[in-house]
Amino acid sequence: MNRNFPNYELERRLSLYHVFLALYERHGDILDRILQLENLYQPSLKGENLRYVQGVVEDSSVYLITNLCDNQTQTLEQMQHIWTIGRDRSNGICADNRHLSRCHAAIQYIEYQGFYLVDFHSTNGSFVNGESIYQPTKLQDGDRIRLGSLTFDFFLNHQHRVLPALPADLVTQLIPSTADIQQPELDSHSVAQQTDDPVNPDETIQISLECAWGRLEYGRDGLQEQQKSDILDRFFQQSTRTDYR
Repeated sequence: MNRNFPNYELERRLSLYHVFLALYERHGDILDRILQLENLYQPSLKGENLRYVQGVVEDSSVYLITNLCDNQTQTLEQMQHIWTIGRDRSNGICADNRHLSRCHAAIQYIEYQGFYLVDFHSTNGSFVNGESIYQPTKLQDGDRIRLGSLTFDFFLNHQHRVLPALPADLVTQLIPSTADIQQPELDSHSVAQQTDDPVNPDETIQISLECAWGRLEYGRDGLQEQQKSDILDRFFQQSTRTDYR
C-alpha cells in the first residue's frame, strides 16, 4: 500500500470527524450527557505525576519553574541562563532516572531569541515532540520533551500583565489578610476627635455595630462569646429602633 502516511492519517481523522458529526446530528443529547459525565467524574490531578518546565522572561529576569527536582515545584535562577539536566546532583535540574546521562542536556536562554534545548551527546538521546535532536533546538510553548525515558512538557510565558484592583463588594467576600485582623478598631470617641462635624451618637453606634457585625460574620472578631452576644443584642436593638422611625 503506497500511500503517504501524513495524508493517510489526515484522511482517517477527517473520516472520524464526519462520523462524529453524523452521530451528533442524530443523538446530540446522548453525546452531551456523556461529555457532562466525563467532566463530572474527572479525577483530581493531584496524584498524577505531571512533569513540566516553564521558561519565564520578566523584565530583566530570566528563570525556570519546574517540578522535576524531587517532585517539588521550584524556581531556578542561573546567572548564565543555562540549566543543565541529568541524574548527577551537580546539575541544575537533577532527576533520578537511570536512563538519563549524568549530564544529559541543557535548556539555554539566548536573549532576544528564546529558550533552546541542547543535547550533550547523551547515550539515550533527546527528543522534542517525538523528533530526535542533534543540534540546539528552539523550544515553543507546549513542546513535549523526552530525555532518555524522562518526559515533560515545556511552557513559555508570553506576557506579563498587572491586573486592576477588585471591586469592594468582592473583596469583602474574601478571606481576610493578617493586616485586616490586626488593624485596631476606632471607638466612637476617636471618631469624634478626627472630624470637625458634630457626631450623632446613634449614627456612631450604628457604624460601630455594623463593623462589629461584619467581623462576626466573617470570623475576624477575636472576641469572647459574651462580647459577641452583647454586640448582637445591641445590633438587633439598634436595627429595630431604626426600622420604627
